[in-house]
Amino acid sequence: MAGPRVEVDGGIMEGGGQILRVSTALSCLLGLPLRVQKIRAGRSTPGLRPQHLSGLEMVRDLCDGQLEGAEIGSTEIMFTPEKIKGGTHTADTKTAGSVCLLMQVSMPCVLFAASPSELRLKGGTNAEMAPQIDYTAMVFKPIVEKFGFTFNCDIKMRGYYPKGGGEVIVRMSPVKQLNPINLTDRGSVTKIYGRAFVAGVLPFKVAKDMAAAAVRCIRKEIRDLYVNIQPVQEPKDQAFGNGSGIIIIAETSTGCLFAGSSLGKRGIDKWSPLFPILLIIFMALASGISRIKTGPVTLHTQTAIHFAEQLAKAKFTVKKSEDEEDASKDTYIIECQGIGMTNPNL
Repeated sequence: MAGPRVEVDGGIMEGGGQILRVSTALSCLLGLPLRVQKIRAGRSTPGLRPQHLSGLEMVRDLCDGQLEGAEIGSTEIMFTPEKIKGGTHTADTKTAGSVCLLMQVSMPCVLFAASPSELRLKGGTNAEMAPQIDYTAMVFKPIVEKFGFTFNCDIKMRGYYPKGGGEVIVRMSPVKQLNPINLTDRGSVTKIYGRAFVAGVLPFKVAKDMAAAAVRCIRKEIRDLYVNIQPVQEPKDQAFGNGSGIIIIAETSTGCLFAGSSLGKRGIDKWSPLFPILLIIFMALASGISRIKTGPVTLHTQTAIHFAEQLAKAKFTVKKSEDEEDASKDTYIIECQGIGMTNPNL
């Protein structure tokens, strides 16, 4: 099974956990032995952090692989994958490390397992600098399922920065092959919905105020559209720690979804534009040409593309959208000729 080891420079481009996630997932899927050097070399705390370690260990366990050099602070790892297996797999970041990023690395792998899988992921569900679990459930899920599979995402416990303590269970069955997707026809916005939440000691009034303010903002711009933003008090037995935030989704006539999400932080809100990153691995593996329309292509996304090309030998092109509706906007089309990976177990 094992051919020559693929060498990955963990210090180039985005230079962080993204390189590890994309390269180890593809290594596992393609049976490529891997060495990653200079892991997070330019960061203030170089090397592996707890959340990266838990992701690596999960991929190792998914395929009974071998992992060397995997400890906190390590800047070099070697990974030798074996056969991907279904069943129950657990990963615990033991911090507020993002369960959504654990999903990013594990989901593509178990799609090519021999039997159904249950992923038990523990850590932060609504943490900074990562997709929120609400984004994953409300936006990522319906979009990624267009590749031709379904998954179930059960949020058992929400966990916030700094303690984490959340738990999400993802269940999915393997596929023979992934279909390509085309998400280039944006259509017009038909409805806007979302949820504003508080957890722990924060009063419900905070959620109501967030929801009301969001609706007012939207109404200023768009008069006659269905807008529904639910204020939510997370039940005590389903939330660990204190947190607040909001996610707003616009759905269009063609089924496209646009979202913004933010966490309450001492009165400052950080909006995270959500990356096409999460789709890059799936596009690389699909059989045929996938196209997605996106805003400016971030360094994170360019990094994911670079390693998907290096490891999977998929071919990506990124070019400015030529649609008239996008003329005034900074809009791009990411196109990928996928490798048409087939599941050897099915």
